[in-house]
Amino acid sequence: MVYDHGDASQESTREVSTCDAQLARDFTAGTAVPLSKSMNQETRDLQPLILAVETATRAGDVALARAAKILASQAGDASISHSTNLIEMIERVLGQANMKLSGIDLFAVAVGPGSFTGLRIGLATVKAFAVHLGRMVAPVSTLAAVAHASQVQGELISLLPAGRGEVFAQHFLAVDGEVTELDQAQHLSPRAVLDKYRAVVPYIFAGEARIAAGSFTQNRVAILEKPLAPAIAVLGYRTYREGKSIAPEDLRAAYVRASDAEINERWQQLKAQPQG
Repeated sequence: MVYDHGDASQESTREVSTCDAQLARDFTAGTAVPLSKSMNQETRDLQPLILAVETATRAGDVALARAAKILASQAGDASISHSTNLIEMIERVLGQANMKLSGIDLFAVAVGPGSFTGLRIGLATVKAFAVHLGRMVAPVSTLAAVAHASQVQGELISLLPAGRGEVFAQHFLAVDGEVTELDQAQHLSPRAVLDKYRAVVPYIFAGEARIAAGSFTQNRVAILEKPLAPAIAVLGYRTYREGKSIAPEDLRAAYVRASDAEINERWQQLKAQPQG
């Protein structure tokens, strides 16, 4: 198993970031604020205005929150690229709350797992805005956001489609909105998920759920219809309160994926299965 933190996509990210840096200047039309990694207690005690971005799924979404209170949200369109509609979604949530980008205190963003291209676009956009404004970033696991958004109490398995019939999976314990990881995120086949987590229910599927959820026993699967950005905002706020926000230059995607050899082997096995 490979835990890819985004170095392989550095050139692509740089190209997107260059464009978004100009958009950040257009949004704010002001002077960048010096960045400080250390937050004093007074700043930490304030209720920050948080812009949460989720581009790990095909549709994606954006939310605006004051601390843990959601002020506005905007769902994306799975048929439109994030590179086309992400800025528009950000403009809409800011407009709904009558806020400006320059007023954002903290950026929260899904860092993966999820769509490689989507993550690159979302992280590059957030990084450009945060650098220009001198703000910190709260990285949030996409699978943790699934667990939080499900509102399940107790143990659960968060799932996201990983392509080629595979899924990203992780075991969580959720109690009163607090989400705790019980293992590491993995890239698995549906059969491997059933074998590994046979004693755990429910499975919570997000993203393009109906495409892949059919590979599982239906009474074990719940389809999450909610967007993830509100959960990312809340989890990002907790990261902020714990003093674990990071500088934008330290932001990295967490591409949880199988090695190329594992992917090819599984794909060959899938093609060899009898049809019908």
